[in-house]
Amino acid sequence: MPLQKLQFRPGVNREGTTLANEGGWYDCDKVRFRSGYPEKIGGWAALSYNTFLGVCRSLWNWVTLKGFNLAGIGTNLKFYIENGGAYYDITPIRLTTTNTTTFAATNGSATITVTDTGVSALQVGDFVTFSGAVSLGGVITATVLSSEFQIQSVLSGTQYTITSPIAANSSDSGNGGGAVVAKYQISVGPAINTVGTGWGVSPWGGFIPGSASSTLNGGINNSVTTITVVSTSAFTASGAIWIDGEYINYTSKTATDFIVPVSNGRGADGTTAASHSSGALVSQATSFPGWGEGYFTAAGPEVALRLWGQSNFGEYLLFNPRGGAIYIWQPGTGVSPDLTVRAVVLSPTSVTPAGWTTTVTDAYCPSLVNEILVSDQSRILIAFGCNDPSGVYWPTTLDPMLIRWSDVENYGVWQPDIATNQAGDARLSHGSFIVGALQTRQEILIWTDTAIYAMQYIGAPLVWQITLLADNISIASQNAMATAAGVVYWMGTDKFYTYSGRVETLPCALRQYVFEDINRDQQEQFFAGTNEGYSEIWWFYCSANSDVIDRYVIFNYLDRVWYYGTMGRTAWLDSPLRQFPMAATETNLLVYHEAAVDDGSTNPPSPISAYVQSSDFDIEDGHNYGFVWRMLPDITFNGSTTPSPNTPSVKFVVRPRQNPGSGYGVSPSPTIQSTESYAGQQVYNVQKFTEIVYTRIRGRQMAFKIESDTLGTQWQLGVPRLDVRPDGRR
Repeated sequence: MPLQKLQFRPGVNREGTTLANEGGWYDCDKVRFRSGYPEKIGGWAALSYNTFLGVCRSLWNWVTLKGFNLAGIGTNLKFYIENGGAYYDITPIRLTTTNTTTFAATNGSATITVTDTGVSALQVGDFVTFSGAVSLGGVITATVLSSEFQIQSVLSGTQYTITSPIAANSSDSGNGGGAVVAKYQISVGPAINTVGTGWGVSPWGGFIPGSASSTLNGGINNSVTTITVVSTSAFTASGAIWIDGEYINYTSKTATDFIVPVSNGRGADGTTAASHSSGALVSQATSFPGWGEGYFTAAGPEVALRLWGQSNFGEYLLFNPRGGAIYIWQPGTGVSPDLTVRAVVLSPTSVTPAGWTTTVTDAYCPSLVNEILVSDQSRILIAFGCNDPSGVYWPTTLDPMLIRWSDVENYGVWQPDIATNQAGDARLSHGSFIVGALQTRQEILIWTDTAIYAMQYIGAPLVWQITLLADNISIASQNAMATAAGVVYWMGTDKFYTYSGRVETLPCALRQYVFEDINRDQQEQFFAGTNEGYSEIWWFYCSANSDVIDRYVIFNYLDRVWYYGTMGRTAWLDSPLRQFPMAATETNLLVYHEAAVDDGSTNPPSPISAYVQSSDFDIEDGHNYGFVWRMLPDITFNGSTTPSPNTPSVKFVVRPRQNPGSGYGVSPSPTIQSTESYAGQQVYNVQKFTEIVYTRIRGRQMAFKIESDTLGTQWQLGVPRLDVRPDGRR
C-alpha cells in the first residue's frame, strides 16, 4: 500500500468521541496551530525577578509625556506602578492618625499590640505605616517601628496586633511615645471568591472575616475553664471562641477572661480540647456552624475577590477597586516620574496632592464604583455601577445598574448642568447588575448579567445614546471579554459569544470540554486577552476542582480553530506599547509571553512540556488490523535554543488499540476504559536529521502523538508518513 499521510484538520475537537473525530486532533497542551499545522507555543521570559504582594488581577500600560513606559498593577493587597522591572507601591492612604497610637510588647514575643484611638474599620491583612515613634526601651527601636506592617489580628475596634521582625526583650516596656503618625492604606480584598455556604468556608478556612479576635495572655492546658486574653471588649457577652482548631463555649466574660462551663465548654461541637501557647489567636466563633451545618457569611452569599478598573486621562492614571472609590495618580512634572507619591481619592473632598497641578473636587463625584472607563472620543470619565451622592435613593449605597459620567475633558465635574456641562447619568433596565464594559472602535459595550448594551457618544444635550443589543445572554466576569480585528469575543457561563454588529454564539469545538469541567464559583477570576501576533483570543479559567486559574482555551480567529492547555495566570495584557504580551503568574511575577522558548518564570529557565495527539485513524473502515513497519518524520526545529552539545528533539508516539472501547496498547475489552494504558505504545525520539524510523505496531485503530519536554526545543510538525499494510481481521 502507498504511504499514509498523517495530515489532520487544524484545531482540536472534543465535541465527539475520538473515533467520531477521525482526521482531526483530539488532545493537546501548550500547542498552537499556525497555517494549519501544530507547533509548540512560545515560551515566556520574566520581566524581572522582582515580585509584588498579592494576586495581580489587572494590568494597564501607558506612556507618559516624558516617554516613560509604565504599567499599573492591581493586586488584592496593593496597587503598584511598574517601571523598568521594579514595582512601586502607590496604594492610596485611606486614613492618617496623629498622636493617637501606642504600642505594647511582651518579652520574648514578636507580636506587638497596637492601640490607636483614632482608627476605625480595622481588618486583618490591612497595611499600616508608622513614623514618629520612639524606642520601646529594648530591641524594638524607633527604626524597627518606623516601617510598614500588616495587621495580623483585630482585638477590638481600636486595637490590633502586628508582627515585629525581632522578638521583644524585657526592656521593651515603653509605648512608643506620644507623636506617632499612622497611615492606613485602603483595605485589602480577597484573593479568590468566598462562596457563602458549604465546605471550605469558615471555620474550615479560618475565622469569619471581620469577627472579633484577641490573643492568649499566657498558655493554657486542655482543661482550664478560665481563659485569659489581652482584651475581651470586642466579643459578645456570651457565646463561643475558636483557638487553633478548638471550639470553646463560654457563659460570661470579664475585661480579660472568658468563663467556660465544665460541661460542653472545652472541645465543643466535635473538636478536641487541647493545650494552646501564649499569643495564640482567639477568634469570636459565636456564629460558627456546627458539624454538618451550612455556613452563610454576614456579608451575604458570596464575598467577591478584588478586581480593578484602570484607564488613562492623558498621562494621569485613574483606577478603582470593584465596589470602592475612584483614585487618581499623576506621574509628576519632573524629568522622570515621581514613583514615591501615592494615588489619592477622587471624592467630594477637595484634595490638592503635594506637587500636583490639579485639585480633585466635586461633591457629586461617585464614591462607590464597580468599574471605570475613559472614553477615547470625548474624554469623559464613566462610572459603571455606582452611587449618586446627589440623589435621593443611592447617595451612600452602590446602585449596580447605574451609569454616571463626568463632563467632557474634566474628570472632576460630575454635577449635571445642561447649560454648562455634559455630566449626567442613566440607569439600565435589563439585568440586576453591570458586570463590565469594553471600549471598541465605535462604541462602548456594556454587559449586565443578562444583557448587552451599546453606548455611543452623540453630544449635548443627551450626550450618550444607550441601545440594547441582546437580552438573555451571559458573561463570566468583568474581564472575560476581548476585542480583535474589530470583533468582540467573550466567555459566557455556558458558551462563547461574538459581536461584530450583532450578537452571535461563537461555535466552539471545545464547548463540552470547557464548560463541563469548570468552577463557576470562581468565575470572577476568569479573564480574556489577545495575542495579536498569532491572531488568538486566550481565556484563562479554573477547572472544576481548582479554586485558582489552572487552564486556558484559545480561539484562533484567523484560522477559526480552537485549542487548549494548562497554565496558571492571573492577568494578561497585549499592549502595542510592549514588544510581547505581558502576563502575571501565580508566583507574583510579570512575564513576557512569546519572548523565549522555555519557562522563564524560574531562574534558571525550565523546559515546557507540550504535546498534541490525534483522534483515532484506521485502514478503510477499520475492519482490518493495520501493521505499521516504518515511519517517515516531517518536522522543523526552527527557533530552538537547545544548549550545546545537545540537539533539539521530540518524541513521536504511535498508540494502537483494538477497538474504541479498549485502552491504547491493550487487549480488547467489553467495557469502555476509564483510563488509557500506555502499554504497547511505540515511542520514537526524532531529531532534525532523523530520516526514517522502523517500527512494529499492530492495531485496528491508532492515534499519533508528538510531545516534547526538553530545554530549548521549539518545533512545528509537517506531514509525517506511515507505511501501513493490512494485517488480518483478528
